[in-house]
Amino acid sequence: MTHKFPVHVYYEDTDLAGIVYYANYLKFIERARTEWVRDLGVDQVKLKEDEGVVFAVRRVEADYLTPARFDDDLVVETALEAMTGVRIVLTQEVKRGEDLLFSAQVTLVALTPTGHPARLPAVLRRNLH
Repeated sequence: MTHKFPVHVYYEDTDLAGIVYYANYLKFIERARTEWVRDLGVDQVKLKEDEGVVFAVRRVEADYLTPARFDDDLVVETALEAMTGVRIVLTQEVKRGEDLLFSAQVTLVALTPTGHPARLPAVLRRNLH
């Protein structure tokens, strides 16, 4: 299952050359992950309140392939690559039409409020299978 999240490039997303500043791709994929989790039926605020579980990025491996520019309409595609009891590995791609601009492999972990590993919430595991 691939989740798709639209992103419009605003002037504030770009640098002096009118291309998307490299760090903003990380913001784009973060927003897409938030919506992916929401679409899986997980309320992250409730999850933190009820179970004391939050998600954190453990690792990002990113490839910047072609620049996006001011006023582009992009799509972030998110797909599950792997899942363990405490970890999720995702592939996230930013595309303009059929053109792949940015690709990342993102590892997320579930944590307790004190920063220790926690099991992935049952609702998330269930909805990912």
